Amino acid sequence: ENFVVGSGNQLAHAASIAVANAPGRAYNPLFVYGETGLGKTHLMHAVAHQMLLNNPAARIAYVSTEKFTNEFIRAIQGNKLAKFRKYYRTVDALLIDDIHFLAGKESTQEEFFHTFNDLFESGRQIFLASDRPANEIERLENRLISRFQWGLVTDIQAPDFETRVAIFRNKAAARGIVLSDAVVEFLAEHVCRNVRRMEGALTRIASYNALIDQQLNLEAVERLLSDLFQEEEAAKVTIEQIQKKVADYYQIRYSDLLGRRRTSTIVLPRQVAMYISRTLTSDPLKSIGDAFGGRDHGTVIHACKQVENMMEQDGSVKRAVEY
Repeated sequence: ENFVVGSGNQLAHAASIAVANAPGRAYNPLFVYGETGLGKTHLMHAVAHQMLLNNPAARIAYVSTEKFTNEFIRAIQGNKLAKFRKYYRTVDALLIDDIHFLAGKESTQEEFFHTFNDLFESGRQIFLASDRPANEIERLENRLISRFQWGLVTDIQAPDFETRVAIFRNKAAARGIVLSDAVVEFLAEHVCRNVRRMEGALTRIASYNALIDQQLNLEAVERLLSDLFQEEEAAKVTIEQIQKKVADYYQIRYSDLLGRRRTSTIVLPRQVAMYISRTLTSDPLKSIGDAFGGRDHGTVIHACKQVENMMEQDGSVKRAVEY
């Protein structure tokens, strides 16, 4: 009920509802990835609570990868591996957070591989969360990557402006904080990296309200959160910054990315710059197209698909994007 749905998390939210109401039958496994503070753990907890609401007798395990690893190590040291396996391989649903921390842990990967297989084959629900797609987790066995992709893989992106407005309104109402529309929109414009930082901003505002006992205006908000706004601005990536970085990498002129020339030495860098702009900024497709010499949103979508395909087939393109 508290999760605010927007364009960047709509599929992850819908899939979570489906999994909660039909565990083991809807999407198995469900693999959700995205940057920190965007709602992955929120969805996992909500799914677990809904499963328990539907079936109070359900045996559900929610655990971080670090905790799973530590329990596995203790089980080996204490000669209690059979008990460890009996617990994790007989639950009705297993929800593992931060699965990217399996990287490089060979013995834990081996154990989790067999745990995954047992649960999957018996129709038990598996829900995994990561900060990146499975195929981008370094030193993760291919057989695990393959299994993580058996069900539904979906990402959660940073919320757009409208979603941030809704999040601020909902969270302010939940805390009993009264904010004007102007203040809410100002906050949504300047605090946009993740939901956790939004909550931090509201915590400060709640403290101010409790101490001062008066409604905040724009000037007071700007003064109260000045350091947070400065951090946000410093971390904000712009399309122009991306364009200049890509031009330097490919050793072409910045103006060529914006121009109309379609030689191969320019088309690829231009498409890569569009793809990175789509990935790292919250700018809409139209704004990205406008920044590249007034191209339409269809051109940006085509460029992104082309780069995605090339990244799968050509390691040099993947390395360029990651650089």
